[in-house]
Amino acid sequence: MNLVIVESPTKARTLAKFLGSEYQIEASMGHIRDLPKSSLGVDIEHGFTPEYVVVAGREPKIRELKVAAKKAKQVYLATDPDREGEAIAYHVRESLRENGKLKIENGKFTRIVFHEITKSAIEEALKHPGKINMDLVNAQQGRRVLDRLVGYKLSPLLWKKIRRGLSAGRVQSVAVRLIVERERVIEAFKPDEYWIITVVFREGFVVTLVGKVTSKEQADGVLADLEKAKYVVAQVVKKSVHTSPHPPFMTSTLQRVAANFMGWSSKKTMQVAQRLYERGLITYHRTDSLNIANEASDAAAKYILATYGEQYGHRRAYKSKSKSAQEAHEAIRPTSLDGIENEELKIDKDQYRLYQLIWRRFVASQMAQAAFDRTTIYVDAGKHKLKATGRVMQFDGWLKAYEMENGKLKIENDQEQQLPEVIEKDVLTKKKVEGAQKFTEPPARYNEASLIKALEERGIGRPSTYAPIISTIQARQYVERQEKRFHPTAIGVAVVDFLATNFPEVMDYDFTAGMENNLDEIALGKKDWTKVIKVFYGPFAKDLARVEKTAQRVKVETEKTGEKCPVCKEGEVVIRLGRFGKFLSCARFPECKYTATYIESVAGVKCPLDGGEVLVRKTRKGKRFYGCANYPKCKW
Repeated sequence: MNLVIVESPTKARTLAKFLGSEYQIEASMGHIRDLPKSSLGVDIEHGFTPEYVVVAGREPKIRELKVAAKKAKQVYLATDPDREGEAIAYHVRESLRENGKLKIENGKFTRIVFHEITKSAIEEALKHPGKINMDLVNAQQGRRVLDRLVGYKLSPLLWKKIRRGLSAGRVQSVAVRLIVERERVIEAFKPDEYWIITVVFREGFVVTLVGKVTSKEQADGVLADLEKAKYVVAQVVKKSVHTSPHPPFMTSTLQRVAANFMGWSSKKTMQVAQRLYERGLITYHRTDSLNIANEASDAAAKYILATYGEQYGHRRAYKSKSKSAQEAHEAIRPTSLDGIENEELKIDKDQYRLYQLIWRRFVASQMAQAAFDRTTIYVDAGKHKLKATGRVMQFDGWLKAYEMENGKLKIENDQEQQLPEVIEKDVLTKKKVEGAQKFTEPPARYNEASLIKALEERGIGRPSTYAPIISTIQARQYVERQEKRFHPTAIGVAVVDFLATNFPEVMDYDFTAGMENNLDEIALGKKDWTKVIKVFYGPFAKDLARVEKTAQRVKVETEKTGEKCPVCKEGEVVIRLGRFGKFLSCARFPECKYTATYIESVAGVKCPLDGGEVLVRKTRKGKRFYGCANYPKCKW
């Protein structure tokens, strides 16, 4: 009997379909060893040696695996093909080799790696077993120790200088800084007035004034001119435009597109992708590579030829912009192009939607360009010039992969108008002239997609870390999500300001990106993980000692309500942020102990059923929704 150890039961069941009765497949249920929760767990004096302990509740699983390993002819460690998976394989091996009676010889363990759970990939991996890649293990170990040192040493300082219960994270704090800085740009923004002036013609199209109009007086003058102007076509410019398909997904682009198209959090996207991967439907979903295996490219070419025709096919190779991308890995793609209509697969709605997104993107990436005729019409109106643009599709190319049953495209909300055939010197007939006052707007607050893009562009985080970063900063209440956009909380602002003032290096974007590059170098065997941490920890420890002595306590700004405290009658009622969210308190705390539940209402909005006040409420899982204040009498 051969023993194969994977992380999850789902992955185990999928492997069981491809491996015969001579293989026993067991799941480790994720990590079985980690740093302790209640102590630092890093021996700083002796080369930052991590002190691993068995994860709570995993002892029975280790005993079970030891019994199976003792009986096995060979033990295959088949965990995921990344640093985290390599570390799990390492800890499984070390745990099974421990304890006298069940001591298992090292040669019994081999590592197999595959990027998709298909019969051919598994068979190929079993033909070429290898050893655990200690460079990858050390990169994961280095990140874990580094994050533990920063979090464990900074958090007590935040308790002393800001508020009890706070915690800091090496990468999470930098992500919060991005959100705080964006909020300050928005607060400082001064809008500028501008006007959009259009003319609608009886010929069936609309032109827009060329040039800036920045005041009502100027707009009134232009509108008056256009009311009495003669409209003549000055020029018609036509040119062919080609658009290329997007590359197949990698982790960050999958998370961004799922956020934009389906409103999913990065955490949900990764959970659904994990299930698709473990069921053998897609390749490994934690990747920053855009590489496509030759077999997959061949399969796509064959499918496109058979389904759409020869003119639609175009083999393409893509190169990742990321310096750290491992080209041995692949982009995220379906493992088969047969589709998943087969009911035997029994996948749920979310899995189906994400699979379709991945399937379309991959197939489109291997297709020909789409071709359009773009037309621009310039119109003279006295001393003013106006123009209209539009385009007509000549060949749909890669867009064919996105075609829906009703003929509309799932992507590309094509807003460009259809233009009539006109020639130079044609006189046009005005139907109406319109002017709309507008104001420039500040940059938008980050949403999940734009925050991941900002982190990726700065080299902060890696494919496996984006979702945990975003989940953590919300769980710590440093940011809150309103209307799918991130707003910093008062505590988030206080923590960022304190850390940026006292630990500028830790909060520096380039320094954080440089540390990620160091971890990549460790993974490639080019750097020693203990030396990287030593270089960081020396100055960091000195900063800790200095800040503890010299830094002043930070006051967290509170949101004022304008109401007097009903208990002491002296202080003002303010909104504070506690462990379970916002609550009302007296500004004179701790002298006055008044607290009350905070209920957020929506100004100027009434319930459509009974006219009651509309409140912002939360579900048990923390999702915000609107409800009538008269519940349960009113169920809206």
